[in-house]
Amino acid sequence: MAVIQKYGKNYSPDLVCHKENHPPDKIGVPGSHKKWAEHNTNWPRPVARVWTVVLLLGTCLLYCARVAMPICAVSMAEQFGWTKRESGMVLGSFFWGYCLTQVFGGYVSDRVGGEKVLLLSAAAWGSMTAFTPILAHFCSQPILSMTLARFLMGLLQGVHYPSLASLCSQKVVESERGFLMSTVGSGSYLGTLVIGGAGSLMLDLYGWQSVFYVSGLLSVLWAYCMWKYLLKGEGPIITLESLGSGGAQPKLSKRHWLRLFKQPAVCAVIVTHLCTASTFFTLLSWLPTFFKDTFPDAKGWVFNVIPWLVAIPSSLFSGCLSDHLISQGFDTASVRKLMQFFSMGVSSVFTLLLCGNTTFSWAVAFVSATMGLTTFSHSGVSVNVQDLAPSCAGALFGVMNTCGAFSGVLMVYFSGYLIEATGSWASVFALITTINLLGLCTFLAFAEARRVDIDSSKVRHHNIHI
Repeated sequence: MAVIQKYGKNYSPDLVCHKENHPPDKIGVPGSHKKWAEHNTNWPRPVARVWTVVLLLGTCLLYCARVAMPICAVSMAEQFGWTKRESGMVLGSFFWGYCLTQVFGGYVSDRVGGEKVLLLSAAAWGSMTAFTPILAHFCSQPILSMTLARFLMGLLQGVHYPSLASLCSQKVVESERGFLMSTVGSGSYLGTLVIGGAGSLMLDLYGWQSVFYVSGLLSVLWAYCMWKYLLKGEGPIITLESLGSGGAQPKLSKRHWLRLFKQPAVCAVIVTHLCTASTFFTLLSWLPTFFKDTFPDAKGWVFNVIPWLVAIPSSLFSGCLSDHLISQGFDTASVRKLMQFFSMGVSSVFTLLLCGNTTFSWAVAFVSATMGLTTFSHSGVSVNVQDLAPSCAGALFGVMNTCGAFSGVLMVYFSGYLIEATGSWASVFALITTINLLGLCTFLAFAEARRVDIDSSKVRHHNIHI
């Protein structure tokens, strides 16, 4: 009898990779390990680069469609006679739908493949965006139709990032995940810039309807091109059988999920992502008001554009840096912690500098540095979930994103209360710094990069050969 074990640099003695050529024990449903081998073939580097560009464009269009309503809200309110409260109800309804489908989208992606969920959702929310003006004009109560439309947009777009996480964990090797996720993540900043510039121009020249038509039709065109040229016209076919029979990943039982959430590393990524999302949403929501209150004569395009121009190359740099360090042999967990240190630790230094008296130029510089460094989380906690649990990365990322979205909204409201109660922006920036440091300390203390989604007792049995 010989006992053979292979350890990667991120594996504990009890955990090994599924790729080992040992006779599999029959865990889960029949055929699940066969499907693991079929669906988890990593993309060759040229194919991965093509997918990276395509997913970058998809995320850019996602944000173009998402931000179309906020850009057009003032014009629509004037045309339909909405109050501020009614406008807020329309804009806020997106969030509730967005939270509801995070976990579901990740679960389905883990079962049938993230590319199928991305394709179906993009075709759906693209069509919804294009039909928004029609719904507004042909409904007797535009406020109701627009609130429902934004809620449905949230439902459909809520599956995007969990599907990306699932797809990346299934198709991208560990040493290249940071670049893909950071590049695709920069699409959100690019989309915000594109719709902010081109959308504002279309709004002035052709009316608010044109913003929805163009962003919606381009999104549908992107989905068609992905289906035609990357998926070769196959699928997306999602059946109840595929959801229940194992799909792309072997099904995890309730016991496995409970065991997963007892892992300190899993709790660490959830808490850290919660803190990261909370501070990012707060900065995103309140920075324009901060500049208007503190520097009333400043030009809005400066502080609304420059930080995002800095964030795009910063996000790309963080992905290249993390992948380079891993390919050079540095421990994956250490690299993830380093990226998160820049994202939450170093960025907090620049956030604190906003507490003092400063000029407009320095304030823009501090905010740009803060937003740029924040993007390093794309190569930190956002990728770490794929290291820990590739078999359920989509669903687990959905849990993280749901917690982050809810906590983000609560912190945005609480920050508004602090501003009114104290009359000082320093209290908000101090709160952001405190939350960042809490998340950073949690991640540095408990984060790992070894797989924790494998039952060690059963894996140990696989290593025994006679």
